[in-house]
Amino acid sequence: MPTPGPQLRSRRGDGSKKSNVAVDEGDGAPSRLRDDKDDAPELTASQDGRRSRNRMRASSCTWARGVILLLFVAVALLFRSAPYPYWQSHISKLRDGIRSGHAKNNSLSVADCPGYTLDSLRENQLGNGFTAQLNLAGPPCNAFGSDILNLTIQVTYETNSRLHVNIFDTSAQQFTLPSGYFDLPKPGELTSPEYADLQFNYEASPFAFWITRRSDPDSVPIFDTRLTSLPPAPIPAFLRARNDTSLVFDGFPLVFEDKYLQLTSALPLDANIYGLGEVVASSGFRRDVRSGTIQTMWNRDAPDPLDENIYGSHPVYLEHRWASSARSFQSHGVFLSSAAGSDIILATPPSSDQSLIQYRLIGGTLDLYFFSGPDPKSVIEQYGQVVGLPARLPNWGFGFHLCRWGYASLSETKQQVDAMRAANIPLEVMWNDLELYHDYRDFTVDPVTFPPNEMRNFIRDLNANEQHYIPIVHGYAALVANATDVYDPFTRGSELDVFIRNPDQSLFVGQVWPGYTVFPDWLTPSVEIWWKEALRNWTSLGVEFSGLWLDMNEPKSFCDGHCPPTADRPNRSPAISLPGEPGNLVTAYPEGYDAAVSGPSGNITVRGLLTYGSGAQSLVNNADEGDNSPFTTYAFVPGSVPSYAIHNALGDLSAQTVVTNATHHGGHAELDVHNLFGHLMSRATNLAFRELRPGQRPFLISRSTFAGSGRWTGHWLGDNWSKWSYLYHSIQGVLQFQLFQIPMVGADACGFIGNTNEELCNRWMQLAAFTPFFRNHNIRGAIPQEPYRWDSVAHASRAAIAVRYALLPYWYTLFANASLYGTPPVRALFFEFPQEPELLSVDRQFMVGGDILVIPVIMPNVSSVSGFLPGRGQVVWRDWYTHAVVSSTPTGGGMVDLDAPLGHIPVLIRSGAALLLHSQPGYTTRASAATPYALLVSLSSDGHAYGTALIDDGETQVPNDDNDAHAEAATQKRTLEFNVSHKQLEILGEGTFGVVQPLGVITVLGVDRGPRRVRLNGVDVPFRKWVYTSAVQRLVVSDVSINLNERSAVTWE
Repeated sequence: MPTPGPQLRSRRGDGSKKSNVAVDEGDGAPSRLRDDKDDAPELTASQDGRRSRNRMRASSCTWARGVILLLFVAVALLFRSAPYPYWQSHISKLRDGIRSGHAKNNSLSVADCPGYTLDSLRENQLGNGFTAQLNLAGPPCNAFGSDILNLTIQVTYETNSRLHVNIFDTSAQQFTLPSGYFDLPKPGELTSPEYADLQFNYEASPFAFWITRRSDPDSVPIFDTRLTSLPPAPIPAFLRARNDTSLVFDGFPLVFEDKYLQLTSALPLDANIYGLGEVVASSGFRRDVRSGTIQTMWNRDAPDPLDENIYGSHPVYLEHRWASSARSFQSHGVFLSSAAGSDIILATPPSSDQSLIQYRLIGGTLDLYFFSGPDPKSVIEQYGQVVGLPARLPNWGFGFHLCRWGYASLSETKQQVDAMRAANIPLEVMWNDLELYHDYRDFTVDPVTFPPNEMRNFIRDLNANEQHYIPIVHGYAALVANATDVYDPFTRGSELDVFIRNPDQSLFVGQVWPGYTVFPDWLTPSVEIWWKEALRNWTSLGVEFSGLWLDMNEPKSFCDGHCPPTADRPNRSPAISLPGEPGNLVTAYPEGYDAAVSGPSGNITVRGLLTYGSGAQSLVNNADEGDNSPFTTYAFVPGSVPSYAIHNALGDLSAQTVVTNATHHGGHAELDVHNLFGHLMSRATNLAFRELRPGQRPFLISRSTFAGSGRWTGHWLGDNWSKWSYLYHSIQGVLQFQLFQIPMVGADACGFIGNTNEELCNRWMQLAAFTPFFRNHNIRGAIPQEPYRWDSVAHASRAAIAVRYALLPYWYTLFANASLYGTPPVRALFFEFPQEPELLSVDRQFMVGGDILVIPVIMPNVSSVSGFLPGRGQVVWRDWYTHAVVSSTPTGGGMVDLDAPLGHIPVLIRSGAALLLHSQPGYTTRASAATPYALLVSLSSDGHAYGTALIDDGETQVPNDDNDAHAEAATQKRTLEFNVSHKQLEILGEGTFGVVQPLGVITVLGVDRGPRRVRLNGVDVPFRKWVYTSAVQRLVVSDVSINLNERSAVTWE
């Protein structure tokens, strides 16, 4: 890990300590406050005490919930013979009645909330922060819950670049992330306010705080909660629907209630904000602050709708702003360490000259981290030091993956493997979806369509051919139907008591693919034993997986809340109509195709004419599949309904998931831990994998994630659509997850939902080849879209994969740096060029590392593409394929038009780069690695270049849990440096890993004149082994077999 900074202490020789906390004493001028009191006392209650109190709360409410349950059942029975819309409306009214009844003692307004007053400040023992009390400053307002009278604030300068501000209830009753599952960040070198990049300032009454840069204390604070810095309130609703009274800004006090917390900060007008997800944002990677954004944190299964909450929760943002005193752009970051359901609102009130961010939480605490940057990559790295750095991944994970929901048998699965090889399209990993299971039950195999012994032989054949296999795993277990039903995962899970329960201690029951299901409680200590046993038993059935695919782990259910077996709710398997079956056919033509004009073929051209746009269609309504499920019509069994309704797109928080008052180990309610389900499942799976596959690196891909999930898993961008807009949206998704420290991410190439077409699939396969996770996957019932299905797609795929596999050493090194330092492998252009504001909204192109620029085609019917060339003329960009210099026009403002016929994706190399490559990309990643290396050097205008590469065996587990540099040092690896200056390439290396393949080819671009001689380690290289091409200023030295375990030098003169 990088060293946070020199070890600095603000400790006086007599043992007293000085606090550099600024406090406003009333005249507006901050002054310094000194307090030599003892360290703050321990403030957290014992875990046992918390559990007992939670159990008492649950017990005291049981009778009320029972009455409500009986009411719902009675209503359901009364209206069960009536048409669905009729009685659904009555159920909805009854729900609304419960909501209003729950809130009848709440004001539903923060206008009269008094805020808090700070006192009893104590500097901490290390001199790097303080603890103080915050006391309610007036009568409770009880806006959406019960005001908490006494709070504690802890301010800690944890490193020179990280400031931690934690505001929590002094009695420690509010839910916080459970220790043991979420590690606190490791302390860096001791720092103090005098040396920290960020400074905490505050007003005592009413309490407010603001964060400034030490180097620029008089500039606009990076976070500012003072009422005088915020727009005057009240502000009528102006976001989304103006009649949504919950979006009124009726005041900006600090509110801290048991079920509602609010904190607001001023932002510069139309600030450059990135992050806050997971989301498919209509505004792109840069969030819409001017028109307004409501980012809801409530994990939800939905097929990638626009501007709604979906699979994961990541309450972190990066802001990039102009610092007038520094005369430069600077970045900082803010992370709310909380799993609470919440709305995070970015808004610019009408006629206001400033914007704001407001946090509205329905539980938890206000645990904030501030990162000073000052550049985008540094902010992302600093965030990684808090939530955990990404796991080291096996090299094979960077290969091409193929899947489909619809491979109905092992025979059909084998056919895909054979067809890919016959077409010579590299295939690294074969996947199976639901069809693998018997009766849709996890950890089984269908004995007829996927015979266990044949599965075992199939997977071993894949491994023998240097290929791999990944099956799907869900976050639930089937409920046994009766005493004769045998399903070991349920039986064993019941023995170990690992399933989520209702408040009355009965099993919580949902309904998913196998019918009735129960859900593991990942906070139960024995759940990891159960999960590991299930995976081990599955392996014994022949499913000898190389990695795992974790799905439906928001978690998803096809009914709302608790749905126990009843006579009118049959145990179906599967619980809903599957795509491709009668009543749910996937028959729509691809986007933009009009059969009335072009006929029934669906082809890219008909009679020599392009067919897209001849009858262009609008996007379909991207509704969640569960919205149309018959299981959403049964009587709702209610959970906890907070008075403040966060903007969950499904409405009620228990809709299509675990009911909010279900209970977890320790007495925790689902309301508090809902957003952690996928994260904790990924953690348990990763730990189980390490035990089941000793020494091997886990490769996991999860749909649901949370802050820090990158330590355990990668992510795919969910159920996207086979539409051009989603080709574009995939770029912002990949960029989001670089910020979220989950860099192994990608979209389903060619789209998942609906029917794709040849042109879209062609362009998408090429773009996806430059994203970390590269998989083609589509829905059951749609037309096949494997890349061999169209000749043009096969050609485009072979070309793009050849570039990807050549770049594997580069990809691998980028991800090693991500696991060591948190540096993002894929980057928005402004990450690399932060002083160029014209790049702040660019998200139609991206960079792989700092040296490869990708400008994909994301529109139909075109043969060229426009893009930015960053660097403002100070960077030379060269074409990957031809090595020619690419320049923008003098009046183009950095824009360039590039030829991009179908099957070609423009890729440019940045000057100053030195890239280690595989010289002969093979059919698999291992075959590629068995060939000699090549080095591609692109000289800067002054003749310099630099690059690094990390080489190891690509699969052995790094022996640590924390991805720290000390454990990394014990790993067998070799780190190479390539340094070019003054017409000399110097190759240096260190480490214990023996590199087998030599460096066989060196290509140097930007050599301004043909050399007279080339020398390797002082010896002339024969003329026949090198060639110079003046048209592209290229020198190629080949057939040299340089040992990368030794120091070498190549010169030309």
